Amino acid sequence: MDSAEQAPTPTKADVSLRVPAAGAYVSLLRTMTAGLAARLDFTVDDIEDLRIAVGEACALVLPRSVPGGDLEAEFHQTAETLTVSVRVTTEGRTEPDYESFAWQVLSTLATEASVAGDGTRFEVTFSTESSIPVAGASGADA
Repeated sequence: MDSAEQAPTPTKADVSLRVPAAGAYVSLLRTMTAGLAARLDFTVDDIEDLRIAVGEACALVLPRSVPGGDLEAEFHQTAETLTVSVRVTTEGRTEPDYESFAWQVLSTLATEASVAGDGTRFEVTFSTESSIPVAGASGADA
């Protein structure tokens, strides 16, 4: 997927979390991501990739946050995919840095990645698919 395209995201998150927009809280998001991925039976390698991807997504949005703002995260789950959106409130339009190390790592680890902003918020969304095939995906019953 082209980095400028937006991935469709369901309107209601399965899990949401709001914390202060500070680097100290990124570990909480990383831990939550790992827990959700484990519930979906992602491999240990997939889980570690997701933890890193969440950290890089936060590295992209946190510098753009208004002072005292919140970091919001939404997690959308399917049988084989975890989609994560992280966003902050901003003052004015902000453009992503597609040349940054954080974007390069995130777009490498994620199946899909996108950014969005409207002058009042800045959001990074990415999806990762499990490397384990879903039982019954080949048409056989589990």
